[in-house]
Amino acid sequence: MNLSSSISPPSLAVSERKTPLICFSHLRWDFVLQRPQHLMSRFARERAVFFFEEFIPTDHHLAYLEIHPFEGTTVKSVRPRIPHWWSEADREKALANLLDDLLAMYGAARPILWFYTPTMYSFARHIDASAIIYDCMDELANFKFAPHHMKDMEAALMAEADVVFTGGYSLYEAKRHQHDNIHPFPSGVDVAHFHSARRDRTEPADQLSIPGQKVGYYGVIDERLDLELIEALAKARPQLSFVFIGPVVKIAPEDLPRADNIHYLGQKNYHDLPTYVSGWSAALMPFALNSSTQFISPTKTPEYLAAGRPVVSTAITDVVRHYGDINGVFVAADAPAFAKACDEAIALKVGGKDWLAAIDVMLEGSSWDKTYLSMKGLMDEAVLRNAYPTIPAKKVLPRKAGLTPAALGDALAVPSL
Repeated sequence: MNLSSSISPPSLAVSERKTPLICFSHLRWDFVLQRPQHLMSRFARERAVFFFEEFIPTDHHLAYLEIHPFEGTTVKSVRPRIPHWWSEADREKALANLLDDLLAMYGAARPILWFYTPTMYSFARHIDASAIIYDCMDELANFKFAPHHMKDMEAALMAEADVVFTGGYSLYEAKRHQHDNIHPFPSGVDVAHFHSARRDRTEPADQLSIPGQKVGYYGVIDERLDLELIEALAKARPQLSFVFIGPVVKIAPEDLPRADNIHYLGQKNYHDLPTYVSGWSAALMPFALNSSTQFISPTKTPEYLAAGRPVVSTAITDVVRHYGDINGVFVAADAPAFAKACDEAIALKVGGKDWLAAIDVMLEGSSWDKTYLSMKGLMDEAVLRNAYPTIPAKKVLPRKAGLTPAALGDALAVPSL
């Protein structure tokens, strides 16, 4: 029986929502909870989601898959194990075979392929996919230790992708001419989760013991942070305690700035972050201005604001663009200006809560639910268009640079098919 002649497009769209989604990620599911976890957890409410991670070398003589379920989600983490002595060609062939085995094991025909890294497209390109999505969260080619051929791999992926998303507007502007169906999606925020930091809460023991007023940062501690700036701030404001929460990646621990008022508390659970932020007088984003931060749109900006903490940041382009005129966000050009901005941010926090009213209005359009629904609408459209190429594409309003964060969801609202 000819499937296309026996099923109408609307009914096919409903059935395609049950199509499994395979998300290819350079990040581990249980590393730091961020954009992939927020989105894939929502997709998993309506379909099977497999989170296919980068391979892990093994001493075993055969390639195999580890499939990890995690409490609180139906997403399954897939971790390929490849003998460490295999050549790149043998490894790529094995990964393609393991991917085929995964699909066969779960009876997953024509899955949706969702990529966070172009490096995995090479072994997945043979899959007959319902749709190919590239969510370009960062400019990975500019990150430390990135493969030298990352841009070539990205070009190959974008040539076949049905829809491309970017993690912010700077990234969108850099790539908008590389694809005809590309949309900027700055990361959302779980407002209710971080709002809890505004209440009186008991700080965790490891932070409670730190003396004085605290200003803090949470997130990955890597080459994107300006270590010289942090060292200068600690010297300029010895009365403040600078708290850093998160894993140290791609930099040696001995290279981190050290002082009596700098405190590294390690990685914490996402659930516990508001209890730490509740003890801060201001939140920091001391990013270096280099190639690795050129296109970032930090998720922590709206999270800090939802937590009721003024933000002090270096001049990251997307922060200046979207938050530079907002009372509660301070942008500083150098160490003396950053130290002064910390003073002003603390004074704003101590001075009352009136400034938070405008913040809460702004955050109404920045939820992960709205981000998910907009992305899902574009993905569903791609699936249906691939199944029925004669169906005209929906007219989608692209997000325009300069829109306020509160207007983002409305500007790209796409009804479910």
